[in-house]
Amino acid sequence: MPVLGADMDEGTVLEWLVKPGDEVRKGDVIAVIDTEKSAIEVESFAAGTIKQLAVSVGETVPVGTVLAIIAEPAGERAEPAPAATAAERMPRELARPEPSTPAVPAPRPVSPVIRHRARELGIDLATIGGTGPAGSVTGEDLEHAAARLRPAAAPLPTAASPRPARSPQKPGPGAGRRRVTPLARRLAAELGVDLAAVAGTGPAGAIREADVRLAEPAGKRAAPAAAAAPAARSAAERNQSMRQAIARLMARSKREIPHYYVSNTADMTRVMSWLYDRNRELEVSQRLVPAALLLKAAALAARQVPQLNGYWEDDAFRPAEAVHLGVAVSLRGGGLLTPAIHDAAGLQLGELMSRMRDLVTRARSGRLRSSELTDGTITVTNLGDRGVESVYGVIYPPQVALVGFGRIIERPVVVGGLVGARPVVATTLAADHRATDGYTGSRYLSVLGDLLQRPEEL
Repeated sequence: MPVLGADMDEGTVLEWLVKPGDEVRKGDVIAVIDTEKSAIEVESFAAGTIKQLAVSVGETVPVGTVLAIIAEPAGERAEPAPAATAAERMPRELARPEPSTPAVPAPRPVSPVIRHRARELGIDLATIGGTGPAGSVTGEDLEHAAARLRPAAAPLPTAASPRPARSPQKPGPGAGRRRVTPLARRLAAELGVDLAAVAGTGPAGAIREADVRLAEPAGKRAAPAAAAAPAARSAAERNQSMRQAIARLMARSKREIPHYYVSNTADMTRVMSWLYDRNRELEVSQRLVPAALLLKAAALAARQVPQLNGYWEDDAFRPAEAVHLGVAVSLRGGGLLTPAIHDAAGLQLGELMSRMRDLVTRARSGRLRSSELTDGTITVTNLGDRGVESVYGVIYPPQVALVGFGRIIERPVVVGGLVGARPVVATTLAADHRATDGYTGSRYLSVLGDLLQRPEEL
């Protein structure tokens, strides 16, 4: 069980996306873990074959508990060199060539997520061609294959035509091994529904929330408004749990980290002018927002002042090799997460903008990856869209710095002896006094301000 945040003590396995015998590569998503803050997709830390799943779905275990055992790939095992054959010891010009055998094509790489989706759709991966790298099967390939398998007389539902109801699949001998969505499992426990007696209408007979509600005893079935109460209570409980986790972490941060704060005001005139001209050349869907330039400048400044980019561990500062920029994301139900944009300093603005949007969307839908929550090296919080003019944050341990941006507002500024209204933004830095001091923090904000005067270089 990985540590998916400094405030995490335990996690619950919501879903396994692999089974014993599956081949996985480093970085493949193999499981979904439920934490106090969100459901997180956990990636494999190694390549090999899944030998054993040590924790069952629904089981809660402390961090550090073995979740699965992965056997190393056969090609990485050290094999003794075979003795030379008589033909190999023979001079090359006298050796008789062996009859050639047709080469066996290497198996196509298939990610656990694709295998999982193929099982849901009832598709044999060996029967479809892959359009991904090295012939790998993509999600689009699966959807095309699924469309071909649908009966011609059953057209896909459109927005104008209601989706036809699926016929429930009767539980068979392997019903105990059928898939059950996490929400359906929780709801069944709350309503006292026996899942073994529920007919699933999801892919491959998976049991969904609607199936559990239909199986609820008539005497216990409440009105539609009341039927949503268990889910609402569950959301409220999760929100309370998240607030408690955040409180513990922030209390620890303020208790253990000697914070110091510095602030500056950056002139955004050139940024806003450059942004206006640049967006006129881009499609609407590709246009940039000021936050993208602020994030890029923060990442580049961290690369130039590396004393603020890293971790405080074992009573010493450990600098990071790259800038993985944590972005504080507020959740709609309350609370926040700080997923990281990997190598933010090396990304083009358009790619950084795309990654930022993707992170926010997945953070609020509860589908982040474990590496995105554990790899951050410095965090940025931007409350400008909330009307806040400046923010002084609390450091997210074991990081040593947090950058804050406020709202871009027009203020009277003296330029060349003349007073004029210019757009400015308040930039702040909370830093760990064990790792740096005010001089280093001030240098960071100075570098940040200089970068914002050269937006074409970001």
